[in-house]
Amino acid sequence: MSRFTLRIVIILAALSIVGITATQIYWVRKAFDLRENQFNQDVTAALTNVAGKIIEITKTPSPANNPVTQLSTNYFVVLVNGPIDNNLLEFLLVTEFEKRNITAAFEYGVYNCVEKCMEGGNSVSPKKNTTPVNFSELPTWQNDGYYFGVQFPMVQANLVSQMGIWGFSSVVMLIVIFFFVYTLLVILKQRRLSEIQKDFINNMTHEFKTPLSTIAISTAVLKNPSIIHTPERLLNYATIIENENQRLKQQVERVLQMARLEKEDIGLKKEACDVHDLIQEAANNNTLVTKATIEMELAASKSTVHADKLHLVNVIFNLLDNAIKYNHHEPVIRIRTSNINGSIQLEIEDNGIGIRPEDQKKIFHRFYRVPTGNLHDVKGFGLGLSYVKLITEAHKGKISVTSEPDKGSCFSVVLPLIKV
Repeated sequence: MSRFTLRIVIILAALSIVGITATQIYWVRKAFDLRENQFNQDVTAALTNVAGKIIEITKTPSPANNPVTQLSTNYFVVLVNGPIDNNLLEFLLVTEFEKRNITAAFEYGVYNCVEKCMEGGNSVSPKKNTTPVNFSELPTWQNDGYYFGVQFPMVQANLVSQMGIWGFSSVVMLIVIFFFVYTLLVILKQRRLSEIQKDFINNMTHEFKTPLSTIAISTAVLKNPSIIHTPERLLNYATIIENENQRLKQQVERVLQMARLEKEDIGLKKEACDVHDLIQEAANNNTLVTKATIEMELAASKSTVHADKLHLVNVIFNLLDNAIKYNHHEPVIRIRTSNINGSIQLEIEDNGIGIRPEDQKKIFHRFYRVPTGNLHDVKGFGLGLSYVKLITEAHKGKISVTSEPDKGSCFSVVLPLIKV
């Protein structure tokens, strides 16, 4: 999938998610408002009937206007122009609310014209097996006549609980959004893997092309019968072919090692090994060591580990090789060892180009290669540090890096010592 196509897919998916979400929010809000208006109308009608029955029972004059006034979203006051009995009021309220299927918990209070405050009252929950809310004193109204107040403290939650279909549709919408996001992540991951695969194939082709070309040229020279008369040239070209062949074998072996590690078929042959000896061997085996200054501070008093000698030498070799390759200057490498908490710590520090913080999180990923700027002669598959991490962890060790751009890097490998 091309970059342009991927952007179109992401934009369309984002617009779809935003559109679905906005539409759902709009209709849920609309449905909630309708239900709230219906609730207010039902409560107003019920309270109007209660006021009428109280006026009829107490034989007091009816208010000139609508006796019910809604002071807030959940608080109603009702004028009755006469004293009110609490028990009668509660009975009438419960009866009228049941007729209109109003199941929200409520609390009521009666205004005392003498004390000028709300008094009496109770907290009522029409639903069975429901604990009534704690009763709180209701606010007074700017009216000195006889009235009672009814408040629904949990009306919002009650209305939401009645919106079952809208809750279900919201859950479905969340599942759809999750599916969209998951699909996008899968597409992005597949695209990244595709790019990694292409980079790997390009790197591998380039890595193999150079030694093969060198071997082909050397072979063509050796075919010349006159080269027999110049033994020095013959030996030189034969040595070139041998070195390039060894280079090809190392590259193939590295790829095969990563294939085996991917299948978790490492096949470690562990034995007692001295890390200091392995450091010396890795330094001697590195064909580029002569171009670098290596300073060793092997201060660890205990350096014997239970490890696969070949793989551990390769770990040290790869770290040294990177320290030499990724460098603008004459490489200076410091190798230090120390003992910490029953383990040996190996540090390889260089004066190279360093690694940016955003790259430090990725350098141990398979096929990842740090951009080297103008350093175009550094080649590889992006497998070295991934191999180092896998082998270190296979030996129950840990690897970390500290680095700053243009100030070098320091790789730290910690391996458990053999317990005596």
